[in-house]
Parts: sequence; C-alpha cells; structure tokens
Amino acid sequence: MKLKIYLEEAYTELVHKVSWPTWKELQSSALIVMVASLIIALIVFVMDISFDTIMDFVYSLFY
Repeated sequence: MKLKIYLEEAYTELVHKVSWPTWKELQSSALIVMVASLIIALIVFVMDISFDTIMDFVYSLFY
C-alpha cells in the first residue's frame, strides 16, 4: 500500500510540480558538459604525460 502511494505521489510531482527544461536548454547544457569534459580530459592527459616524463627523468638519474 505504501509503495502505491509513493508511486502516485512521485508521478504527480514529476508531471505537475517539476519544471522541465526546453529542448534548446537541454542542447545548450549538453554542449557545455561536453566542452567541459573535453577540457578536463585534456588537462588530465597533459598532467599524465608530464608526470610520466618527469618520472622517466628521475628514474634515469638512478640507472
């Protein structure tokens, strides 16, 4: 019984109380997320390559 009440209330809230973004807002947000993800991925890539180069140099000092 509680599950039925919960589902009814959830449905009512999702249909009547939530303000859903427009298609244009979704596209804009998706573009921002994709660009930010690409920038973060590039930063992590550069950090990884830099750390690898630094560690190769440090290890070469001892061999």
